[in-house]
Amino acid sequence: MIDTYTVLQLTTHIRDLLDDDPTLQDVWVEGEISNFTRAASGHLYFTLKDDKSELKCVMWKMQAAWLPFDPQHGDAVLAHGRVSVYEARGQYQLTCDAMQPAGVGDLNQQFELLKAKLDAAGLFDPGRKREIPSFPRQIGIVTSPTTAAFQDMQNVLRRRYPLVEIILSPALVQGKEAPPQIVQAIQRLNDHTEVDVIIVARGGGSLEDLWCFNDERVARAVAASRIPIVTGVGHEIDFTLVDFAADLRAPTPSAAAEVVTPDGPAMRIEIDALSERLSDTIQAELLDRRRGIETQIRWLTRLSPDMQIQNARQRIDDLTGRMTQQMQHALERRRDRLDAQTRALEAANPAALLRRGYALVTRSDGQRVTSIQHAAEGTNVQITLQDGRLVARIVTRESD
Repeated sequence: MIDTYTVLQLTTHIRDLLDDDPTLQDVWVEGEISNFTRAASGHLYFTLKDDKSELKCVMWKMQAAWLPFDPQHGDAVLAHGRVSVYEARGQYQLTCDAMQPAGVGDLNQQFELLKAKLDAAGLFDPGRKREIPSFPRQIGIVTSPTTAAFQDMQNVLRRRYPLVEIILSPALVQGKEAPPQIVQAIQRLNDHTEVDVIIVARGGGSLEDLWCFNDERVARAVAASRIPIVTGVGHEIDFTLVDFAADLRAPTPSAAAEVVTPDGPAMRIEIDALSERLSDTIQAELLDRRRGIETQIRWLTRLSPDMQIQNARQRIDDLTGRMTQQMQHALERRRDRLDAQTRALEAANPAALLRRGYALVTRSDGQRVTSIQHAAEGTNVQITLQDGRLVARIVTRESD
């Protein structure tokens, strides 16, 4: 039985054969553009032809957006992509992912050969690349003073870090005369200035426009610079040999101006925040130290001789007061006893008795007569009264 295929099956089989061929999946095709169409979706549809054949091509919007030029009908180009089958029409086509004007292929070959040479010479060694200073005082710029790129870099530098000084070392950045001028501009900055970093830059352009930055003399001058060099050549997709030789590559001139300077406004915000934190920390530390000092003062006050003296004085005052009170109480008690004894003495005083009508009888020998037994009849006695004495003789004695 004969094997038969549907159209789709055969087309799919052919597609699989093409997809499995590594040569057809990574191919460069040179030809002239015809039937060029840019769809509303952004996709490009065109035909590449030479004097004997034609090849249908498509480039999707995402890849077309990165084209370094605007392709037109009749342009001779070099397109890269993979061969595939458009099943709906059963035709093979080139799905492009890159394209450049014809003749650029020779430049690419030169680029790769020179890149390999300089890489083998150690110019691209990552170990020789230096750090870019964080806070440059002077920045040297190698570019043309009339370019928009130079104005853009100045605007970025003034906005981000107005303290920096800009020193322009002018040079052509396109054409055959550009390489020696770029080399001289780099040497001037190295020999006659104290710039902290150099920017080598120019705006975007075609491969031919940027070719001066693929010159071996320029690449070697960049690598030999005693001052760190940052490149900002072309757009983000553009790579030149000076990018590999430089200490740092930025995708654009404006980006180069950004990477060599700190962000001034952000630094101000950070400094303000740090100042506030520092102030709070100092205030907290001062408060803590003040409390510590106050605690030490209290302890010193307690241990101070002045305090001990004051306490001793107070104790002396207390003891003096207590002693005074005790002495006063003792004096009062003694006064009371004295008063009592005085009253007792007064009460026992013969004179007091005499004043109350009593009399003191004594014999001639001075012996008091307190009993009738002390004076016999005929004994002379003296009778002492309050106002004088009487002399008498005992005539008779009578007992109670």
